[in-house]
Amino acid sequence: MGRPSRGHRYVDGMATVTGTSSTPNPDAMKFSLDTRLEGMRNVTDVSSAAGDPFAEAVFAAPGVAAVFSTADFVTVTRQPGAEWAPIATAVEAAVVAHL
Repeated sequence: MGRPSRGHRYVDGMATVTGTSSTPNPDAMKFSLDTRLEGMRNVTDVSSAAGDPFAEAVFAAPGVAAVFSTADFVTVTRQPGAEWAPIATAVEAAVVAHL
């Protein structure tokens, strides 16, 4: 069992990102995980991320607008025009460190 975070329990230990895919929203990207998450996370602004180490780490990247996670994936929405590269790097590091 992985580390708990803000009332969520993560199974199968430390997670990693296994792939990314686009969504119908051009400002959102889906990050597939190699583990299954119990519960759901829907963080829609940086102030709501407070106390959630995973969400705080993702929101530390410039341009993050929202973080959603459930099942075996995380979807991050960026602010229009924000670059994906620093966001993807932050998500991958946060997944390893906190999920």
